[in-house]
Amino acid sequence: MDKMRMETPDLTARNVERIGALFPNCVTETVGADGKPKKAINFDLLRQMLSGDVIEGDEAYEFTWVGKKAAIVEANKPIRKTLRPCPAESVDWDTTENLYIEGDNLEVLKLLQESYLGKVKMIYIDPPYNTGNDFIYRDDFGQSSGEYAVESGQIDEDSEFRMFRNTDSNGRFHSDWCSMMYSRLMLARNLLSDDGIIFISIDDAEVFNLRKICDETLGGV
Repeated sequence: MDKMRMETPDLTARNVERIGALFPNCVTETVGADGKPKKAINFDLLRQMLSGDVIEGDEAYEFTWVGKKAAIVEANKPIRKTLRPCPAESVDWDTTENLYIEGDNLEVLKLLQESYLGKVKMIYIDPPYNTGNDFIYRDDFGQSSGEYAVESGQIDEDSEFRMFRNTDSNGRFHSDWCSMMYSRLMLARNLLSDDGIIFISIDDAEVFNLRKICDETLGGV
């Protein structure tokens, strides 16, 4: 016969586990009354995860950078777009089981959330290594379409944002890259099944930061 527990379940610990399953980046640790470490929730970060606006607040010991909160907002922000089929450009349209999607990867990840949530067995990504020449990002100020030509490569053809190459002279060299990766890995995690796995190609330039981002967004690697 199993022994009786003689105590009720720790509902706080159970709720921490539930929140951690949904938002692993919000789980931190603290010291309990018995002097032992225990899991806790970073409520400031949880508030940011549930808010559509950047929330100001004091920073604590954590992996952070300028623009991290904005990256969370960007990942959670809905878009008014949809996928458009191209039968004329496809092969075996009526029988194929393959799907090739062309578009902005952040927007595509958002569009896949509803249909493929928790269903993807394997994800492989080959992001920019941030070597100073391979990462081009959109600046956050608007430009009139007459100021720059799309053909010059300085304007994104789908918007009116100026395009910049992330060189090491940029004061936010690592921050901009971390923000780009954080929002995308947040969305990629939602797509993975319980037994799913993600592979990421990277070199020494950002491997340390990538590991810490994966720890937060994927719940540990």
